[in-house]
Amino acid sequence: MTQKQSTGHGGTLLVECLAAQGVDRVFCIPGESFLAALDGLRDSGIDTVVARQEGGAAMMAEATGKITGRPGVAFVTRGPGATNASAGVHVAFQDSTPMVLFVGQVASDQRDREAFQEVDYRAMFGPLAKWVAEIDRADRIPEYVSHAFHVAQNGRPGPVVLALPEDMLSGPATGAALAPAVITSGKAAEDDVAAVIDRLEGAERPLVIVGGGGWSAEAAAAIGDFAETMGLPVGASFRCQDYLDNRHPNYVGDVGIGINPTLAQRVRDADVILSLGARLGEMTTSGYTLLTPPLPQQALLHVHADPDEIGRVYRPEMGVVARPGPFAVQLAGAARKRAGGDWLAQARADYTAWQVPQETPGALKMENVITHLNDVLGDDASLTNGAGNYSAWLHRYYRYRGWRTQLAPTSGSMGYGLPAAIAAKLQNPDADAICLAGDGCFQMVSQEFGTACEYGANVIVILCDNGMYGTIRMHQQRNYPHRPSGTSLKNPDFAALARSYGGFGATVTTDAEFAPALAEARAANVPAILHLKTDPKALSPKMLLE
Repeated sequence: MTQKQSTGHGGTLLVECLAAQGVDRVFCIPGESFLAALDGLRDSGIDTVVARQEGGAAMMAEATGKITGRPGVAFVTRGPGATNASAGVHVAFQDSTPMVLFVGQVASDQRDREAFQEVDYRAMFGPLAKWVAEIDRADRIPEYVSHAFHVAQNGRPGPVVLALPEDMLSGPATGAALAPAVITSGKAAEDDVAAVIDRLEGAERPLVIVGGGGWSAEAAAAIGDFAETMGLPVGASFRCQDYLDNRHPNYVGDVGIGINPTLAQRVRDADVILSLGARLGEMTTSGYTLLTPPLPQQALLHVHADPDEIGRVYRPEMGVVARPGPFAVQLAGAARKRAGGDWLAQARADYTAWQVPQETPGALKMENVITHLNDVLGDDASLTNGAGNYSAWLHRYYRYRGWRTQLAPTSGSMGYGLPAAIAAKLQNPDADAICLAGDGCFQMVSQEFGTACEYGANVIVILCDNGMYGTIRMHQQRNYPHRPSGTSLKNPDFAALARSYGGFGATVTTDAEFAPALAEARAANVPAILHLKTDPKALSPKMLLE
């Protein structure tokens, strides 16, 4: 096959390589260190979204990777630009999301002099990314970009960081973009598939826990078919609740923070657990207590794309190196009829009972807010959030119906919700993109509301304002009762902030006001903020402030 040779500068060749990989949108904060790449993007046809801070740009790229299954792409400048973006890279690493971050670098003839904003990116990003490299020659741009996209998508997906010396980018370049990365099948041997099914078929109290990266809509449907055929209860690991339609009769809840106590006991009581893609980290195991390391009392069947993950914390009875998505499809195709019995029926009943809202203090109750969202949002609506106790109501009471409609960081990064909602709305403009955020969480990225307004990403921010960093205040109450310190917040009029950008803003103080405010926001055709004034006593669905 004849490849078209680029005859421009390095930035032009780089952008041609991105286009060849199927990239149609990038996120960035402009910087002088990669001016040539910006020049290459100008007439490329690739949508360039300029964020307000590098952390926001990187999180938008990460969320795009979650939604599409292909690497989200961001460009940031050297030094502080890269350090700001590191939060998004960390999210991508812990969430197993394909992503490529390009970082401007000082000119090659200035290296190792501590030149202006110089950083050793291999050392800086080494623990946060699958691969970190610096492109030292323009003619090797196609090679590096191709390798980056292969690494980001194969095995356990994750982020790649490529540093771009300024003189390499701006100098002349000849070369040809390579074809899109080849994605390995990720399938397991048929003997392994049969062995997993045999073990589950003979179990009295089986449980499946799904999570991790490398899934798809096809795989989400397959795991539902597999579970139904074999009568298996399925729990979702932390912030992976959209991997199986929550209305499915075999879905039994999320195995994460604030887990249903009856589900926690069910994990402990299970005789066989199939962990399909989940790492079984601290959040999913309730601090490594639901399964005891290193040898759990449950027979553990661990399927993961990274062979180094199997046996890392827990010694499994059986380990299978495979991508969870393709493996789910294999399981569905080989499943044998098995009755779930009382074990499945009671697990589902426990989940249904857990969904009944528990009343919390105040005229505006988050349990009623989430119930209303369940009633009015379509199956394709994206719900995003960062970190904070406000998310506990969302995780407990919202019923996720569609694949990749939950965008939330398993790393617990504050500020993620708004950038993720912007990415979701740009990717699927006809579907609702609802960001839930706390007052502390939102103010870490509030400037990105301007990005939403500039690009017509009509997100709706449901902002829960209780005047404090609620999660930390909760821990203070547990550990240092009646001694709050460093957790109060003096907040602005967030509805007025939305209007100052040309968006829609409304303040909501009672349950009765929420439904009409949401309806008005959905009809406004501009980005919106609903400023919810919640009672500080309602720390979580189960805990009150004394």
